[in-house]
Amino acid sequence: MREGDVRTDRARRTFVALWTAVLLLKLVLATQLPLFVDEAFYWQEGQHPGWAYSDLPGLTAWLIRLGVELAGNSEFGVRLPFLLIAAALPWWMVKLVAREFDERHAWLAGSATVLLPLAGTLGLLALPDVPMALATLLCIDAGARLLRKVEYDATLLLALGLAIGALSHYRFIAVVGVGIVALLCLPDGRRALRDPRVWIAIAFGAAAWAPLLAWNLDNAEAGLRFQLVDRHPWSLHPEGLLFLPTQFMLVTPLLFVALMWAAWRSRRDEHPAARLFALLGGLVVLGFFALGFFADTERVSFHWPLPGYLALLPLLPALLDAWPRWLRRATWALAALGLGVLCAYYMAVSVPAVRAQSAALKWYPSNFAGWTVLADAVEEMRAGMPADTRVVADNFKIGAELGFSLGDPRIAVLDHPLNRAHGRAPQLQLWGLQTRGRDEWGDAPVLLVVGASDVQYRQLLRRYHALCERVGPLPPPRVLNIDHGAQRFLLFALEGAGRGPDRPCATPALAWIDAPVAGAAVRRPFEVRGWAFKDGVGLERVEVTLDGEVVAEAEYGHSASGVADYWEISNDPEHPNVGFRATVDDAIPARPGLYWLGLRLHGRDGSVEQWHEQPVTIR
Repeated sequence: MREGDVRTDRARRTFVALWTAVLLLKLVLATQLPLFVDEAFYWQEGQHPGWAYSDLPGLTAWLIRLGVELAGNSEFGVRLPFLLIAAALPWWMVKLVAREFDERHAWLAGSATVLLPLAGTLGLLALPDVPMALATLLCIDAGARLLRKVEYDATLLLALGLAIGALSHYRFIAVVGVGIVALLCLPDGRRALRDPRVWIAIAFGAAAWAPLLAWNLDNAEAGLRFQLVDRHPWSLHPEGLLFLPTQFMLVTPLLFVALMWAAWRSRRDEHPAARLFALLGGLVVLGFFALGFFADTERVSFHWPLPGYLALLPLLPALLDAWPRWLRRATWALAALGLGVLCAYYMAVSVPAVRAQSAALKWYPSNFAGWTVLADAVEEMRAGMPADTRVVADNFKIGAELGFSLGDPRIAVLDHPLNRAHGRAPQLQLWGLQTRGRDEWGDAPVLLVVGASDVQYRQLLRRYHALCERVGPLPPPRVLNIDHGAQRFLLFALEGAGRGPDRPCATPALAWIDAPVAGAAVRRPFEVRGWAFKDGVGLERVEVTLDGEVVAEAEYGHSASGVADYWEISNDPEHPNVGFRATVDDAIPARPGLYWLGLRLHGRDGSVEQWHEQPVTIR
C-alpha cells in the first residue's frame, strides 16, 4: 500500500473512531442531562402545533414533537432528532471535502467537525442551532457545486438548505446574506446567479420564511421586534471585545488561529470552492464580531459564529499540512481537550452532588437545576389540596419545565419580566396561558409556584408586592432551596378569594449575611452578623444553620437603619431594628472543612423559611 493510501486509511479510521466515541458519549449524556429551560419551552411549543412562534420559526418545535412521539416524553425523546442530525453533519462534511479536494483531507475535515467544540456538542441540547447547522452545510455544499456547473441536484440542495434554515431561526438570514455576497464576489458565482434555476431555488427558500412573516403580521411584528430591536441596545459598547477571547477559548486557540488563517490564505485561491468557503466563513465570523459591539450582551451568543466555522473547516486540512508536525498534533490535542471540557461540563451539570458544590460559583447552571425536585414537591403539595386545584407558575421557565415534568403543556403563567425579556410573553398570550391572577381564578384553589432566584435580588421585594396585588394575601410558603438555595422556589397554597381578604400582604422574608462573607475562612468561635425582615408581619426570631442544622439562636432586633432606606417600599413593622447577631461557639462539633452557612427565619405569621446558604471554611 502506498504511503498516501496509508495516511488516508489512518485518517479514515481515526474519524470513524472519534465519531463513534463522541456519539456514544452524547447519547449517554442526553439521557442524564436535565432539560435546559429553552428546550422545555420548545417542548411546550411542540405540544401546541403551529407554523411559527413568538421566538422562533416552527422547525425546532416540530422536531421535538417528533422525538417525543417516537421515543416518549423524556429528555432523550426531546433530543433524539437533534442527536441524529448532529451525527450526520461530520459525514456530510466528509462527502463535501472529498468531492472538492481529496479523500484524506475529507476524513481530516470530518474529524475537525467532530472535535470543534461548538460543533461536536451539537445535539446534546434540542436547540435551533442544530437544524441551522445542517442548513448551513447544505447551502455550502450547494454553493460549491454551483460554481462548477448549475445542475438540478445542486439547485434542489440549495432550495432544501435555504428552507431548513428559514424554518430554524431568524439568525439564518445572516448566512443567506453573506452567501449571496460571496457568490457575487466570484466570477463563477455571478455566472451561477444568472441562471433562473438558482433564483427558483432562492425563491423556494424565501417562501419558507412565509409562516414566520405571517405570524409577525398577525401579531404586531412581536417576534421581529424582539429579535431585531427589543433585545439589542443598538449602541456602541466595549463588550464586543470579549468576542475574541471567548471564541479563542471555545474554538480552542490553535484551531481558531488555523481557521482564521485558512480564511485569509484562501481568499485568493485558484480553486473557486476554496475562495467561496473563505469568503463565507470569514464574513460570517467577522460580521458577528462587529455585531457584538452593538447587540445583546445579556443572553448567550457565543454560538452565533458556528456557521462561519463550518464553512472554513474544509480549508483546514490543507493548512495543517503546511504546519510542523508538533504544531499539527497540538492543534488536534487542544481541540479534543476543548470538546472534553465542554462534555465534562455537561456531565457535571447532570450530577446533582457536583451541581450543589458549584452553588456559589458564577457558572452555576441554574437553567438546568432543580426541576425534578420542584415537580415532586408540586405533586406532593397538590395531593394535599382540593381536587380542582390548578397550578400557576410565576414565569415561563417554571411553567415550561413543570409542564414537561408533569406532562401538562397548559400550566398558566403570571406576567413576569422574564417572559418579555426572552420573547415568550406574546406566545403565552396566544395560547391563553398568561393569567392576570386572582381576578381570573375566582374562588378556585391555586398552587402558585414562584422562582425567587429568577429575579435580581434588588428587585425581589417589588416582585413580592406585585404578587400580593395580583393574587391577594400570601400564606406562609413552602421553601425549596435547591443546591443550597442557588435555585430557590416558593410554593404558595392559595385557598380562594374569600379566605382572609383583610390580611396584610405578608411577603416572603428577605435577609443578608454581612459577616462572614461568602467563601470566608473562620475559626470558632465566630460571629454571624446581618439583617432580615418580612414585610407585613415581621420576624419573630432568626436561627443560624451550618449544613442545614441549627447551631445558634441570633439576637434579633439590632438597629440596621440603612436597610429600610435601601428597600424603600418595605413595610416591616420592626424597621429599623431588623439586624441580628449570633455567635457560633466552640461547642459546635464541626470538624475543619467547608460548610454551608444559612439562616432559618421565623415569621410572626407562623412561617418558617430557610434562607439560601453560602460557603464558609472552618479552620
